[in-house]
Parts: sequence; structure tokens; C-alpha cells
Amino acid sequence: ASVPGAEDSALLQTFGQRDGLQRLAADFVQRVRADARTSAFFSKVKPQHLARQVADHFCVVLSGPCHYDGETMKNAHTGLNITRKDFLATVELLQAAMDSQGIPFTAQNRLLARLAPLHRDIISR
Repeated sequence: ASVPGAEDSALLQTFGQRDGLQRLAADFVQRVRADARTSAFFSKVKPQHLARQVADHFCVVLSGPCHYDGETMKNAHTGLNITRKDFLATVELLQAAMDSQGIPFTAQNRLLARLAPLHRDIISR
């Protein structure tokens, strides 16, 4: 039998713990700010602040010993008129960031599966 939380701990380890998540978030934020499909959504946000918030959020989603004190996904994305196409472009950029950080495909899929329900709070049209 597995120890409760051991699977989550191993997954968090695969992402490089808090430091790895910070590197991933910084890479991801750089990509979404640079990509023509998504840059407008991120132009008014300070990159370092956003990267910290993203890292904290991912850490919580991965059941890590972190605290996310940012807005809810619904509040953070209200009024941005994000479409499914915009959302999928952002997911694509997250996958590219995870690839560049050397995160195994199976671990990527596990994070994406945990993030997937958030689409309801992000896509508004």
C-alpha cells in the first residue's frame, strides 16, 4: 500500500519542488507575454508577481506545502473575454514551458488534468 500523499510528494519532486515550479512559472509567463495569441491578456500584469502567483498556484494544485494568496481564477479572469481558443493557446505554451524544463510527459499530463476543471472559471465566451 502506498503512503497517503506519497504520490503527490513524488509528483511535486518531479516538478523540482518549489524552486522548479518557480522556474517553470517564470518560463511560462515569459512565453505567454511574448506570444501574439496571448500577450494582450498579460500585458498589464507584472511578470515577476504573476510568476510567483503561478508557481504558488501550481504548488497548491500539486498538493505541495505552499500557500496561494492570489485571486480566484474566476475573479482573475473576469472581463478578459477569454475564448476556448485563447485558453488552448495558453495550455500549449504551458506544455512548451514544461518541455523546456525537462518535465516528463506523464507528469505534465497529471498537472494539466488537475488544472483542467479551471477552464470553467477562465473561459468567458
